[in-house]
Amino acid sequence: MTGGAGFIGSHLADALLTRGDRVRVLDNLFSGRRENVPAGAELVEGSITNPEAVARAVAGCEVVFHLAAHGAVARSLADPLASNEANVHGTLAVLNASRDAGVRRVVFASSSSVYGGASVVPTPEDAPLRPRSPYAVSKLAAEWYTRVFGELFELETVALRYFNVFGPRQRPDSTYAAVIPLFARAVLSGGEPIVHGDGTQSRDFTFVADVVGANLCAASAAAELCSGRAFNVAPGTSHSLLQLLDALGEVTGVVPRPTFVASRPGDVTHSQADATAARRDLGWAPEWSFADGLRATVEWLRSVG
Repeated sequence: MTGGAGFIGSHLADALLTRGDRVRVLDNLFSGRRENVPAGAELVEGSITNPEAVARAVAGCEVVFHLAAHGAVARSLADPLASNEANVHGTLAVLNASRDAGVRRVVFASSSSVYGGASVVPTPEDAPLRPRSPYAVSKLAAEWYTRVFGELFELETVALRYFNVFGPRQRPDSTYAAVIPLFARAVLSGGEPIVHGDGTQSRDFTFVADVVGANLCAASAAAELCSGRAFNVAPGTSHSLLQLLDALGEVTGVVPRPTFVASRPGDVTHSQADATAARRDLGWAPEWSFADGLRATVEWLRSVG
């Protein structure tokens, strides 16, 4: 697993170990944390852009979960070359090494950002793809490499398009922190959540345990149903940022007092998935409600201070 020291990857590593799998993690610990790697997992320190490190990591593996990436639209705007190097070159290195090592399947973590400002909401996988940031372009390019490797070589590939994942271990103190941990920390500390735009923009927030479930399904689904394809992973419901603040107020017992600032370049107004294909062909369905996911997230933030 690449990126197994990160937010989503560490939860997936936990789930794999719990069911009895052997797990090897490749992570350069740039944004991941050593303490996130479960005790039962083998850690290989290295970058996905280093072919030798990737080859060591995938040797003897049946399935590779590729989650490592340079995330965040804002980071890609600040340094497009770094995002391209990690997300495109890094993905190609993982695919190439996996093919050479005889890996059965690669499950790739893509992003809903590939749709850009989708004209069809809820958005199915066959909607037009119009990425609006270097990050989104890099994820789409990596998706195409994933599909092509699945078509040309004896390597099954599946891409999962995540929609605004949240949950425990998603840090509010990173440079490009996501909106839920940022809002939650501000509310818990008595601060003012910063809202970019008017707050009516909406997202299909997905609890991390459901993303883990989607990865497990993608690793085991029949190849004829999923290989070479991309699938949306989200509940298929949307909440505006203003609704998110209201929900956090209910969970924490604190009335949020947001500050509104200018919209950010590259952001989309509305994002909501049509996840029919994942339910039908992967056998996946979300199990966590938005409210329960927020409660679990807030409890974790309180526990770490």
